Amino acid sequence: MASTSRRALDAQPPGTAPGTVPGKVLGTAKEPRLSARATATAEIYRSLRGDIVAMRRKPGEPIVEKHVAESFGVSRTPVREALLRLADDGLVEIFPQSGTFVARIPVNALPEAVVIRTSLECTAVRYAAVRAARSQIAALRANILLQQETMAAGDLDGFHEADEAFHSLISEIAGFPGLWSMAQQVKMQVDRYRRLTLPEPGRIPHVLAEHGGIVDAIAARDPAEAERLMTIHLGALLESVPNTQGANPFFFSGAQPDDASKTKKESTPS
Repeated sequence: MASTSRRALDAQPPGTAPGTVPGKVLGTAKEPRLSARATATAEIYRSLRGDIVAMRRKPGEPIVEKHVAESFGVSRTPVREALLRLADDGLVEIFPQSGTFVARIPVNALPEAVVIRTSLECTAVRYAAVRAARSQIAALRANILLQQETMAAGDLDGFHEADEAFHSLISEIAGFPGLWSMAQQVKMQVDRYRRLTLPEPGRIPHVLAEHGGIVDAIAARDPAEAERLMTIHLGALLESVPNTQGANPFFFSGAQPDDASKTKKESTPS
């Protein structure tokens, strides 16, 4: 009997605990499946989030779980999990028995988001004006050229991407890239609104001029001026809210606070 037991143990795969049935190791069978689902959820979340923020999926537009699941070749479970994350972000609204829809842009949330972003980016630009190397200033100017090229080509998506890279680069030059990461977390609704303003006549040239002034202030090692220009640049986002909302009423919810302009002026750090 003892020799039979020894032969059975010797026949087990290396690393298998004594008495364990091969292929039945507890705690491992579900791990690959759970990992695959988490990966699918993250991919679907990023894709839908990108489409919503870029306004490729418009406010009020339905999101059909079945269609999303089919497009990604997955079950509905990771789709539902991704949609719950987007609901937490305020980007979708889920109505039981009715469906899931892209959330409208909450106008009354825009001023606070701009104030938070301004605080973060003014800190970044002050440090950038002190720390920027000549090569980094050249990188900012190269980015300005890229913005000009996308403007000339009428490439609104390309301009937005170059604009994002411009602000990200300032945080990197400052030595605090996390400031831009934090700004991105609070500016999703602002980005959706901003996408609607880009086609407005004269809007992109105005943004380009503001970017150029900020770079000049950084190159001149003038942190106070760089901060002042960044405050004006970001605060200007709120100026066209009434017109943009009026032109796209279905895309927005709520109303802009009466003291939004006051909030914008008071957002300037001392």
